[in-house]
Amino acid sequence: MTIENNSVRHVLGISGGKDSAALAIYMKELYPQMDIEFYTCDTGKELDETYQLIRNLESKLGVSINKLYAKEGDKGNPFDFYHNLYGGYLPSSNARWCTQKLKIEPFENYIGTTPVISYVGIRGDEDREGYISTKSHVQSIFPFRENIWSEEVIGKVLKNENQQKLLALYKEFLSQNLYQRAVDILKTPLSFSYNQNQKLKALMDLGIKEFNHVAFQSLKDSNLPIALVNDFPLLNNESVLIRDDIFRILRESGVGVPAYYEEIPYEVNGQIGKYNRSRSGCFFCFFQRKIEWVWLYEQNPVKFFLAVEYEKDGYTWMQDERLEELINPERINQIKLEFLTKQQNAAQNYRSNKLIDILDAEEEGCLACFI
Repeated sequence: MTIENNSVRHVLGISGGKDSAALAIYMKELYPQMDIEFYTCDTGKELDETYQLIRNLESKLGVSINKLYAKEGDKGNPFDFYHNLYGGYLPSSNARWCTQKLKIEPFENYIGTTPVISYVGIRGDEDREGYISTKSHVQSIFPFRENIWSEEVIGKVLKNENQQKLLALYKEFLSQNLYQRAVDILKTPLSFSYNQNQKLKALMDLGIKEFNHVAFQSLKDSNLPIALVNDFPLLNNESVLIRDDIFRILRESGVGVPAYYEEIPYEVNGQIGKYNRSRSGCFFCFFQRKIEWVWLYEQNPVKFFLAVEYEKDGYTWMQDERLEELINPERINQIKLEFLTKQQNAAQNYRSNKLIDILDAEEEGCLACFI
């Protein structure tokens, strides 16, 4: 029995950040024939610029973005509902109840048990995959990358026992010369000396589109959502988008870049540095670096002191420092100077000394919130 494309839901989450917003525009413009559902998980504690970005996107896309809330009946403050439920205990890197309750559970309730393909805005210049649902009926696709498939899916495609199937499929998509090279690659089994990434790169070097079509056909007998799709236009996508492309899409579309990404100069000890917020998400996100807390204090003091109020119960956003201690003038200067030094050192090693790039190159924090 043939199963039609409409048995699979295509969804794209808008975090309020640059990458997911650009992906929504990209998918709508390149694949208008696809019926994609756009959604956002609203914690009730986003920056004003995040909500403005959502409104701008709705205007640009001509669709309503589904707003998902963790607690029905308390849509204004789902964070506060769970904060009170947990006795004032604040989330931390070791106890990310905010991610589980405010992001993951609303998403999984939204999709239910229907097969879902989720489009994720991980860029081509990033080495990560973000949040991957553990649900077997949910599959992630990465349109900005050369390899649109998740690592798990690549593992299914390239497993050694698939060799004969892949050889037969490649014969349909490659010229004779390239096919002989594919034979050599495919007949070399995966091992400690020849891993999955090496094999993937060798095959993609023969042709990205060709690999995508072979992967798509080889997954037809799997239990993945992609197996239920008869036609998938992203198979012919060979684009690789990096950070500069994301900002270009946002600006050229008229949606605009959220103001918190724009660098603002500051002076410390006679030197000029620059700071900005590097991520979307709650204004009090505990993954923020201290320079970002300083940015919040100086650029949005109302939000900063709302974050201070949450520390009244004895819990703190940072393990080693309370927000009221952080805003001591001497401490602010110390943080600014340390960050300026870090920028100067990073400029020697990275292509950019912007905060957003330095953070991209370091710990990403909770990726379920920032894609």
